Amino acid sequence: MHTLDDLRAGRLHGITRLDLSQGLTHFPAEIFALADSLEVLNLTGNALTDLPADLHRLHRLKVLFCSENAFSHLPLGIGRCPVLETVGFKSNRITQVDGQALPASLRSLVLTDNALEQLPEALGDCAQLQKLMLAGNRLTALPSSLARCERLELLRIASNRLTALPDWLLQLPRLAWLAYADNPLPQGFVAPAADGHCPTLHWRDIRLAAELGRGASGLIHRAHWSGQAAPVAVKLYKGAMTSDGSPLAEMSACIAAGEHPQLVRLAGRIDDHPQGLPALVMALIDGHWANLAGPPSLDSCTRDRYPEARRLTLPAVRRLVAGIASVCAHLHGRGLNHGDLYAHNILFDEDGQCLLGDFGAASFHPPAARALERLEVRAFGILVEELLGCCEQDDQGLRELARVCQQAQVLARPSFAEIAAGSL
Repeated sequence: MHTLDDLRAGRLHGITRLDLSQGLTHFPAEIFALADSLEVLNLTGNALTDLPADLHRLHRLKVLFCSENAFSHLPLGIGRCPVLETVGFKSNRITQVDGQALPASLRSLVLTDNALEQLPEALGDCAQLQKLMLAGNRLTALPSSLARCERLELLRIASNRLTALPDWLLQLPRLAWLAYADNPLPQGFVAPAADGHCPTLHWRDIRLAAELGRGASGLIHRAHWSGQAAPVAVKLYKGAMTSDGSPLAEMSACIAAGEHPQLVRLAGRIDDHPQGLPALVMALIDGHWANLAGPPSLDSCTRDRYPEARRLTLPAVRRLVAGIASVCAHLHGRGLNHGDLYAHNILFDEDGQCLLGDFGAASFHPPAARALERLEVRAFGILVEELLGCCEQDDQGLRELARVCQQAQVLARPSFAEIAAGSL
């Protein structure tokens, strides 16, 4: 993290990224002295309400983060920035977005956790838009002009006030990662009644040990469950809105997912935590499992990053592809769209065994919602193509599978049941 003193003293001359979080109420004019080098500006965690109208003087600026401030509108100065691609204003008080505030080069727009009731039709003019994060607002509809954004691949509209998913949305040729839970949608788009496979456990029987990890939706601890010798994992869910949606919607999806060899086994749920935190008890994952890839970067936008040294044998790739196809067929058979089918949400071993996790973007759908399933099939096709990029050998059958899963006509793509059965 940088400081205003360093900025004012000229000690940051030539930097490409500036991170300032010092309770700022006004945009420091000294930032303009970095115009010839600055590409990433992070002003998250301040008290800003506006940005300069001449922000475009930062002519190399590609990324702007202003989350956790006090903005009530998206500043108009953003729209004139010539190469700005990524704009993030999560957790502000934004009620209004003017079309003039949208830069022509926009690829990623994050407006999660604000107070938006509508978006401008000018959003459809953002031809490069790939990623749009709108969870946790008050939207009752999406602008129909978004149908023109044919590069859009990832859309988060969970926890709004949408009463329907528009037909054009389900026809977008590149949309692959969609989250829409926790909206007042028709019957079939809400969590089904519990089927009894997830018993209720008591907090008094759980003893927490070391923290294993933390994410936007909660904390995971190693734990001991009385009456069972083997340790377990306990996830405590937080109430805060995440970029994908509500943590409680994630918990409902985890329970509804049921049992499958490529899912972490769920032992039960806890409803009597002392602080009222919802919690799930799961099997503890063995330490030999590893994440298949890392999440997307600012540059890759919607694409995972694989370690350069990641090499997979063809049998391992085939096993991975078969395992993921099988678990996706299982989930969609239960009316569940994962919404975040990415390699970074898959644990694997060198033999190609795998586990699919992270249901933070999961949403329910009626059994006949073919288009929603085929959107996720495109995400699967991208995954297959990426796995082939890590493979020691090529495979024409898998390459053709990746192609048919990514074809532009959504309903022409195969179902997961067809893919899993190898009937293509």
